[in-house]
Amino acid sequence: MIGKIFSLFLLKLACISLSVGQELNCQVSISTPGMSETERQMMQTLRSELREFINQTNWTPFQFETRERIEASIQITIEERTGGDEYRGTIQVQSRRPIYNTAYNSPVFNHRDRDFEFRYREHEPLEYADNAFMSNLTSVIAYYVYIILGFDFDTFAPMAGNPYFEQAQRIVNQAQNASERGWKSFESQRNRYWLIENIRNNRYRQIREAMYRYHRQGFDTMTDNIDLGRSQVLESLEMLQRAHRERPGILLMQIVMTTKSDELVNLFSGAPAMEQNKAIDILSEIDPSNSAKYRRIADAN
Repeated sequence: MIGKIFSLFLLKLACISLSVGQELNCQVSISTPGMSETERQMMQTLRSELREFINQTNWTPFQFETRERIEASIQITIEERTGGDEYRGTIQVQSRRPIYNTAYNSPVFNHRDRDFEFRYREHEPLEYADNAFMSNLTSVIAYYVYIILGFDFDTFAPMAGNPYFEQAQRIVNQAQNASERGWKSFESQRNRYWLIENIRNNRYRQIREAMYRYHRQGFDTMTDNIDLGRSQVLESLEMLQRAHRERPGILLMQIVMTTKSDELVNLFSGAPAMEQNKAIDILSEIDPSNSAKYRRIADAN
């Protein structure tokens, strides 16, 4: 039987229409510091409802077997109750994908959204529609589901995440009249508006193409030829470097580096000195806040 990597790869390349099936295996947790026992129990109800909403909804036209579902996690931290049914906090979203012929899962997306506000009444149905803004809670969750899907598909074929990023863009467009923060360009340079703008902006196409080379041509080939795979990862870093030089400091690049920095340190710590030095130089340029971390690569020798 074809393994998960090649099964999904063929599906995404061919765009075969199949019966629908759930795509995600997403763990949801809700942290409620300072809240009462009654409130904590209510948030656990919400946790169960969100898990069902995410994992039991059909988000794509593809059939995913249970073992093929995308591994993800969502961590919600409630910082305050601002009204009877109104809450404010943060949401951390992560996803990962398996590396071919290994037990290793590579992180694909890791982002903390600090503009998370929502209304919730226990046991009221979670309402969501692809063509309308119905609640900030479900719109934020659906937005990040489509972001997860888009990034995952991009790692299997160049720009294959486009349909899911387009759906995330529609959610942003529908939310422009929402009272909650996070959807509008003028509110922040690190919000949901700018993330999808960066992703869909053709000027930053190299970042997405680099993620395909990094995963599919790099990590997926390492069990057969680790030197070749690592050289492909290094080429993907050169693509990121070119994108960085065109527009330094964009949100998409920051998220890529937050997601990948530890993995890159581990990978190049076992590389020849020439590759180590090249990797350190590139990584320190495109992610200067973590330059001390990248210098540790050379300490492994």
